[in-house]
Amino acid sequence: MDQPSMLELVEAVRNFLETKAMPELKGHTAFHARVAANALGIVARELERGPSAASAEHDRLTALLGRDGRLEDLNRELCHRIRSGTLSIASESLEQHLEFTTLDKIAIDQPNYSGSKLARQR
Repeated sequence: MDQPSMLELVEAVRNFLETKAMPELKGHTAFHARVAANALGIVARELERGPSAASAEHDRLTALLGRDGRLEDLNRELCHRIRSGTLSIASESLEQHLEFTTLDKIAIDQPNYSGSKLARQR
């Protein structure tokens, strides 16, 4: 491959911000550089983990709902079934799906969140 991947580009810019730019910045500019670096971290984790998380979510929803479809449509149907009472919030399979989906999303958005570390250890 003759070009860096999107993930490599994002990581390179994040690394530049954190190691070169931020030490030279002060005040609001330093704060905004930190926000930008954090946003790039989320993008990098989404590029790296997002596809497998979405695939796992899709597989769980397909099993839970008993049908296949686009992830967005399956989530819409899940919401409809919960609202209508067709699927009980007390369902063990629903609880497991929601827990795994939430943990995957936290791992991308806030990987150092202490509560997710405890939940993953269970």
